[in-house]
Amino acid sequence: MVRSYREIPFNLYQIQTKFRDEVRPRFGLMRGREFIMKDAYSFHADAEDCRREYENMFATYKRIFNRCGLNFRPVEADTGAIGGSLSHEFQVLADSGEDALMSCNRCGYAANAMKAEVRSQRLSGRNLKESSPALKKVATPGKKSVAEVAEFLSLPPDKFIKTMIYKADQSGLVAVLARGDHEINELKLKSVLDCQEAVLADEAEVGKATRLTPGFLGPIGLKLRVVADRAIQGIRGAVAGANEANYHYVEVDQERDFTPSAFADLRMAAAGDPCPRCDDGSLESYRGIEVGQVFYLGKKYSEAMGATYLDAEGRERPLEMGCYGIGITRLVAAAIEQNHDANGIIWPFAIAPFHVLLLPVHYGEKPIREVADGLYDELLKNGIEVLLDNRDERPGVKFKDADLIGIPLRVTVGAKGLERGCVETRLRRDGKTQEIPLAKAAVKIQSLVTEALRV
Repeated sequence: MVRSYREIPFNLYQIQTKFRDEVRPRFGLMRGREFIMKDAYSFHADAEDCRREYENMFATYKRIFNRCGLNFRPVEADTGAIGGSLSHEFQVLADSGEDALMSCNRCGYAANAMKAEVRSQRLSGRNLKESSPALKKVATPGKKSVAEVAEFLSLPPDKFIKTMIYKADQSGLVAVLARGDHEINELKLKSVLDCQEAVLADEAEVGKATRLTPGFLGPIGLKLRVVADRAIQGIRGAVAGANEANYHYVEVDQERDFTPSAFADLRMAAAGDPCPRCDDGSLESYRGIEVGQVFYLGKKYSEAMGATYLDAEGRERPLEMGCYGIGITRLVAAAIEQNHDANGIIWPFAIAPFHVLLLPVHYGEKPIREVADGLYDELLKNGIEVLLDNRDERPGVKFKDADLIGIPLRVTVGAKGLERGCVETRLRRDGKTQEIPLAKAAVKIQSLVTEALRV
């Protein structure tokens, strides 16, 4: 379609049903195998213009989710299988979210927990001129886990060095060290090891490679490549496996007793960690539901697929690309997860299936039916999306169902209100009610909806 630099930049998008062999199907609309997706790809002559569009789409997505009435946060993210050098996820904040997020309480830094950086901290209270106590081997019969050994030795977990054996692609085993109270971030580990997969080796593989008993492994004298999290660097007075069944070392001094091949940021960030971008902030944790993501792809796909254009000098060059997606059905599910109470859904106005629920208390009574039908027709003519509950049900059932489906504005038409020449409006979100004169009802309801949609 495109051959000349004069035809770029351009952006192609689609909104359609997609299918995925989802390995973790969830209830309702969350991680369903069939879903609706908005995909877009942009094509550019150079990296600068591609980054311009990336920022443009980033800002556009923020406006979209703001107008949807959602409490969300854009966070730095891993590019995953799609690849590229830069990516942000848009996460709707919800306690039920499947993604862990970290953000600074001072600056604007925010990232998916799998991407969140950890700032290296100086070890406090260490006198470099003071020598460490001698290394000791102590018996720890049957105690393998950090929790078990910590309780047995009456020491806190942050005094421990965990030694975990990972299998990196097909290149063999590597020992990975972390502090006892920290968890390894396998995404960071794969980056440091420059591999596609890094998984914990099973006991049989560890035993065959080391001829040692798993559960008592330690870095001192271990005949494997060793990489360590930065929190291990310079640690003193630590506890580590002695590479002998039922024994651990105490008073381990990293600088004296072992030297890893590399120190790197390998651990999962945790709440309370110092912010990696500012001096005064600390990280806080949240849960989120991913509803959109933007990627800067660069030339990864254009070079591989021969997607080129001719520049002003007639030279053939690969296109620079960006990728942008919104999970539309996930957006609906995320909105419900964030906007509900014990009685049901609380739809934001902008994405509610209807703006107004018109509820005649007894639709079979002629005066109520005539007012309800007339108000329904007038609101529709004014562009208001209305659901009329004309069922022959008890009022209590209708009111309960109204809260359950969560239409943002309920308008009740009842005999007592009509005696006063009024109908009642009630906002689903805060429960505020007011009576409005019937003669001005359509205009007032339209005003309430218009104001709510003005985000």
